This record gives sequence, structure tokens and C-alpha cells, in this order.
Amino acid sequence: MNGEQGRIPGGLGRRGFLGAAAAAGAGAAGVAATGCDSAAERNGDRARPSRRADAARRAEEAERARPGHADWRIRSVGPPDAIEGYADRVSVEPGEEVGLHVSTTAPAFRVSAYRIGWYGGAQARLVWRSGRVDGTKQGAPRFLDTTRTVRADWDRSLRVRTRNWPAGAYLLRLDASNGHQRYVPLIVRSRQARGRTLLMHAPATWQAYNTWGGYSLYQGQDGAYGTRSLAVSFDRPYAGSGAEKFLVYERAAVVLAERLGLPLAYTTGVDVHLDPGVLKGASAVVSLGHDEYWTPQQRQYVTRARDEGTNLAFLGANTCFRRIRLEPGPGGAPARTVVCYKTAYRDDPYLVNRRDLVTTDFRQPPAPDPESSLTGVLYEGYPTDAPYVVLDSGHWLFAGTGVDDGDSFDHLVGVEYDRVTPGDPTPAPLRIIAHSPLVCRGRHSHSDSAYYTVASGAGVFASGTMRWVEALMAGTRENGRDHGMDARTGAFVTRTTENLLRAFAAGPCGRNKPRPKDNVRAVYGPGTRNRPESGTGAVERASA
Repeated sequence: MNGEQGRIPGGLGRRGFLGAAAAAGAGAAGVAATGCDSAAERNGDRARPSRRADAARRAEEAERARPGHADWRIRSVGPPDAIEGYADRVSVEPGEEVGLHVSTTAPAFRVSAYRIGWYGGAQARLVWRSGRVDGTKQGAPRFLDTTRTVRADWDRSLRVRTRNWPAGAYLLRLDASNGHQRYVPLIVRSRQARGRTLLMHAPATWQAYNTWGGYSLYQGQDGAYGTRSLAVSFDRPYAGSGAEKFLVYERAAVVLAERLGLPLAYTTGVDVHLDPGVLKGASAVVSLGHDEYWTPQQRQYVTRARDEGTNLAFLGANTCFRRIRLEPGPGGAPARTVVCYKTAYRDDPYLVNRRDLVTTDFRQPPAPDPESSLTGVLYEGYPTDAPYVVLDSGHWLFAGTGVDDGDSFDHLVGVEYDRVTPGDPTPAPLRIIAHSPLVCRGRHSHSDSAYYTVASGAGVFASGTMRWVEALMAGTRENGRDHGMDARTGAFVTRTTENLLRAFAAGPCGRNKPRPKDNVRAVYGPGTRNRPESGTGAVERASA
């Protein structure tokens, strides 16, 4: 095996594009947003950027100016065992080493590391490529009866050194000599995010839905909820292409943020749980399109960041819904197991002495703490498909979109949705800026986009729909599915998200933008209590 060193082949391939609306704005958007240094300006005085910050900015600009490689996409997945693998870490800092555990029926394979970004429309750059690695068909997975956990526990196939890899979201593509391919996602995380917009990826949610080996936190090998795993392991490949959740719910937001030229930082929810220091001084934290599974510690740290002036953006729905624990994996490796008993929480061994860490929905006993106190909205149901309806077209988030009150965008609300729920913990003042009628399992309700600010000046936005990030590429079929959303919807969501990211990069949004006027009573009526049924549609649903 000789997969530890490699060189990047020269030349540019055919470039892909984000979509007509995004491409049209690429030139202007490529200029860094004004006020991007302003995390150091919390007291209103401009601080001279440090030499280190200048060097980091120059490095970012140089990285974004590099040519991309449009051949990053998978051409052939092949049979399930053609080639598949997993990394022994969900993230590394630049320069650290990660082990890859690969099984293949092919005689050999190579690994190509692609960093996701704009790159002139190519959307990825080849940063590293391994040499030829001998292929091996690895053994059957291990099954842990107590929690119905599947672990591959394969031998390590190669070590990858991330020397000179810029922080970012990466897809490691496994290329088997038989022509088949799979991804292994990896986040090269930032050491700190002061003055930056921090993209917070959601590997715990990726793993919760992962059915590799026949089990996930939703179903067992027979497809039944009652035989589901109570704990799932990172020590196994992801099913399908190897990176479905990242590709569908996160990639488009990364591409857009990189295209805007904002000062960015990268991390994961797992890493925030382990070390919240990365949140210190961040201009904004962005939770991406499907970020359902949080530890109480992660929630506590993100809430504290908000209360210290960091803006928060929740671009999906169903965010911070499940309370989880992260436990070690083989050999004691930290945070390699996602524990979530859900409705079987009475079997959770923490019920006796650590009730606050029992793994059920945040809103449920024995320690109810609805997510709306952080997000401003509550998850209500699945599945739905409905138009997104603008309520407050004059809000600054919609500037330049050309919308009027009542304008709608077909299919943008789905497949899961959130709403404001008076009577549950909800920050105030809170402004509902989109209020979208829908029907979910025969029940009439609404999805809400909402914005609020807190005393620190931090602004918080929640889209209220899981399709927000998917819509960034609507009309292009870039993700392979667009739910019927068209280019008009893509242009609207793209411009709104650009407004959001630029404003949030400029520091505490409550100081730089108008304070929201609370309209919850006007929308839902005085004294209205619209508490959703606990876990509506969320317990026995299939992977969304």
C-alpha cells in the first residue's frame, strides 16, 4: 500500500455552475462583504486587523482564486460492495492525520480529496490524490446486541496527511480500479472563528439516518422502528454514495458562502460539543439544512455564543430536535458513537442519575427544554409539500428580491417544517417574515420563517423549511432532485441567503439592522396557544 503521498494532476476540467441566478451575481458577490472585520468591533470601534488576520485573508483569497476541478462528481456507484469506506475521525485540523478504512472487490483503488467551494463554478478543487492502494474485501461488520449497533471495525487501509489542506468541507472520493466510486466526507476544521462566519456541519445527523449494515436510529434490518439502533457508530461507511446528507443539505450553502468571499471558518456539531472554543468571537454560526441531533452541551455552547453577540442562522428545519450523547468507539476514541433512545428513553441508563442527559427529544420528559428557546421556531411535522408565502416583504432579508406580501414559491416548504408556537418558550421580539399555509397528514398548519434579536445584539434567523439549502440550486437539478422548485425560487432563496450571510458577517445584527417588531400576536391572535403534538410525524418517519 502506498496511499500516503500523491500529487495533483494539472489541467482544468469542464466547469459546472450553481445556476443562472447565482452565476449572474458571481462577479459582484465575489467581493468580500463590507464589515467583515467587525467581530473585533463589538464596542463600536474599528480595530486594526492583525497580521495573522491579514495573512489568513490573503490565503483565503488565493485559495478561492485557484482553478477548480469539475470532475469531482461520482460517475458510477456500482454494487454496494464495489468500494466503500469510512474515516476514523469526523474532522481534523489542517496538518493532522486521518485514517481511511476501505473495503473493495477491486484489485486496487486511489483516493482523491476535493475541497468544496465556488472555484469559478467548478464547485470543488482537487487538493490531493493518493497513489495506488491494494484493494481488500474486508470482513463482516460487528453487531452489538444491547444497543443494536453496527460497526464495521475494518483494518486501516491508508493514512492521509492533511498537510497544506485549507480548512473546509471535503469529499474524499474512493476510485476503485473497476471504475466504481464512493465518497467519504471529511471536515478540515478551523482552529478558531473570531471575526468569521462559522459553518457548522452535522455529522451526528448524517449518522443517525445512515442505514449501512441494515440499521439506523430509525429502523432495523426488517425496516421496523421497533428494531432500530439505540446507538449508531461512525466506524462504518455511509450508505449510498457515501455523502448523501452533506450533498443534499449542506454543499450548496458552502458553495454560496465561498462564492461571496466572506471570511469563513469550518467545524462540526461534534467538535463544538468537544471544544466550544471555536465559537469564541465568531460573527455568525450557520446551522445547515438538516441538523437534527444535538448534545445538550452543543446547545448550551451555541446559546452562550448567541448571548455574547454571535449571530445564528438555521437554514433548515427540525434543528436541535433530538437530544443525544456522544460516547467513545473502539479503543476509547472519543465521540465515535451517537446515542439516542428516543421513545425508549426509559431504557436509557442515564435515567437514574443524569436525567438532563437522557436521550429523547429536547421537548420531552424527563428534562423538557423545547428547541424554540434557541431557534425561535418548533419542529411540527413530516411530510409536507407547500408553497412558501412571504408575509413581510419589506424586511431587510428580502431586499432586492422584488417580492410583495403574499408572493409564493411552489414546493419550497417541505419535507419537514417548523413554525412559531405561542405558549412554548419563544424569544421576543420575534418577527415572522414568511407564513406558509400547509397540510401535513391531514392537519392544516403553517410553516414560519422567523427572525429575532437578543440583548447582546445577536440576530437569529430560522428558515422554517428543510428545503432552503436545496433551493439554492433549484432549477439546475444539481442535487439530482429539486422537488419541482424552479429557477425563480432558486433566485429568491439565493438572494435572501446572500443578504443574511452578508449582514451576519458584519457583526451583531441587532446593532446594524432594525430591531424586529414582534408580530406573533398579530399573526396567531392574542392568547393563542398552538402547541404542536409532541413529536408529530417525527417518531416513526422514514429517512427524509
